[in-house]
Amino acid sequence: MSNLADQYREFWDDLLRDAEVSGEPQQACFFELYARTAAENGDCTDLTYTPVRKEGTQGYQIDGYALDTDRGELHLAVCDLRPDAELEALNQTQIASLFRRAERFFRAALRPEFINALEEVSPAFEAAYPIHAHQNLIRRVRIIVFSNARLATRKRSVESQEISGKTFTYNLLDFPRYVSIMGSRNGSEPIEIDIADLNAKPLPCLQAHTGDDTYQSYLVVMPGQLLAKIYGLYGARLLEQNVRTFLQARTKVNQGIIQTLLNSPTMFFAYNNGLTATASRISTQKLEDGSLGIASIENLQIVNGGQTTASILYAHDRNKADLSQVSVQMKLSVVDSDRIEEVVPKISRFANTQNRISEADFFSNHPFHVTMEKISRRLPAPQKAGAFSSTKWFYERARGQYKDQKAYGTAAARRKFEIEFPADQVFVKTDAAKYELTFACMPHVVSQGAQKCFLAFAETVSKSWEQNPDAFNELYYKDLIAKAIIFTWVDQMIAASDWYMEDRGYKANIVTYTIAWLVNHLKQNGLLLDFQQVWNRQEPDDSLKRGLEHCAPIVARAVKDTPADIKNVSEYAKRQACWAAVSRLQISLPGDLSGCASDRAESSRLRKDALEVKKIDNGIELDALLIRIAPLAGRIKEEAQTRRLLSPSSDSGLRKLVAGNLKLSQSEKKAVGHLLSRLQESGASLPA
Repeated sequence: MSNLADQYREFWDDLLRDAEVSGEPQQACFFELYARTAAENGDCTDLTYTPVRKEGTQGYQIDGYALDTDRGELHLAVCDLRPDAELEALNQTQIASLFRRAERFFRAALRPEFINALEEVSPAFEAAYPIHAHQNLIRRVRIIVFSNARLATRKRSVESQEISGKTFTYNLLDFPRYVSIMGSRNGSEPIEIDIADLNAKPLPCLQAHTGDDTYQSYLVVMPGQLLAKIYGLYGARLLEQNVRTFLQARTKVNQGIIQTLLNSPTMFFAYNNGLTATASRISTQKLEDGSLGIASIENLQIVNGGQTTASILYAHDRNKADLSQVSVQMKLSVVDSDRIEEVVPKISRFANTQNRISEADFFSNHPFHVTMEKISRRLPAPQKAGAFSSTKWFYERARGQYKDQKAYGTAAARRKFEIEFPADQVFVKTDAAKYELTFACMPHVVSQGAQKCFLAFAETVSKSWEQNPDAFNELYYKDLIAKAIIFTWVDQMIAASDWYMEDRGYKANIVTYTIAWLVNHLKQNGLLLDFQQVWNRQEPDDSLKRGLEHCAPIVARAVKDTPADIKNVSEYAKRQACWAAVSRLQISLPGDLSGCASDRAESSRLRKDALEVKKIDNGIELDALLIRIAPLAGRIKEEAQTRRLLSPSSDSGLRKLVAGNLKLSQSEKKAVGHLLSRLQESGASLPA
């Protein structure tokens, strides 16, 4: 408990700091922290912050919502923020009360008189109007409570019930669960599914392979009703992170799957490719006929077949499909928890080779992230004016890296780490996506939420990486940090502005649109922002600050000026039409921005120079690698022959290394380097 108490005090300090830095209320900062974590874990999609509260016996409350009309799902979040620096207890009565408050808001939003009584610019209207307008499409309401308290008695499963023909599921993200998710290494929180209870009996299975103690595989025929029930309860938490992000971003259901479920349910098993899933542990029982059955599954993750799973639930909810005759084949790999992080991404990648998800296979192990991480750990930022030492930015490739490294070593070592890597210079993958797409003049995509923004970024950068990985070098990293600096400054500037404090709301949209407008304005005049200047100063130029301060309130008014047929500002900000309207704004900027900009020729020269430096660095790194692997060249050659990966040039190069000759030709060096990469991709163990 002492450890949890320490973690809570650290969390509380971080929350207070975030509120002070951002200028936002503690409640808003708390919501953002928990909503981001819940979305990454699959508890909900990206939520829009809409704090609504009414006290009294028939009072209601929500703090955020998300509506997926394609799948007929509504997410409602309720915040339970305790204003205490010590961890408090939470009981079932309090949780039930919070769930009821969200239910009452939902029911109120269905009534025309409630909608008509609301101010159209209020958070209540922003959340209630989409519910009212799309009430006939909503089949499932997922309510989640965000609490910084601790539930005394933890329930093992998510609860659900039917209300007025709609399925309500109830979920809780309390502080211990928040800590558990943040400490998870594979991007999700382990869940335990009681198959015997949900299915009324264990699920028959065939053990297909008995490997060592760290891996077993099973073939399962999954009843459609059971799959819909499990997905209805746990939602996207069942999906491996690649599949989850892809599915959340691509909201359209597969009509081919729907038609098969409705018209040929008995043939679904034959027509559908089925599921590939992993688990960290299962419990089995002998069935009456002597065969094996799965009684429970721990940490079930669907790595291929997410669209099938979601479509089955959709057909059940929306089309009232009879799933009693539907069966789905499932290949279940049980992987030891210590190997989950290593094995599951590979299973996902290989299982999805015929699927567009492979384009977004862009999570923590992609070389882009590894490269950004390496540069961030070694490259110091220029010393700020008045600072006594230089610092570094910390790119968190995998969740929890910063806290893990900060916690390591003595108190003196921790202080040294915090000085070298300040907490306000930590940024994560979704932050990088937000910065890049903002400066690429795609604020409407950024406004769609972290998950959709990240997928768009992933697809773009994956293609660029395939074409020229050397372009992601120190210059690219410095530009990325400069974008982070500008973005953060604009966020803080807007939060502290009088015009914003008089009419709070939509800050995230205003920030990305303000920057995008200015970047687009410069581009139309043949100029680009001078990111190297921002990197060198570690803050924006004064003329750039004045320009952003001037245009921000004008852009804000344009974003909030929705067309007559769109009532919701947040939804409008997600559309290309909003960016088209904002980009057409004619704003006279104060002063000259040429001092914070550069022309295209200068930018092109810098990129060309950076590529040359990167090529030299690559050559040095490859030479060092060849020296390291020389004693193992014979074993590497045998491994490559076994896997049929050996080319004439790589064979020639490895023969020289075996003979102790390090003088390889350029083509031989490249061939051996390429071979080593292919061996790693195929799962071979190689020296670092």
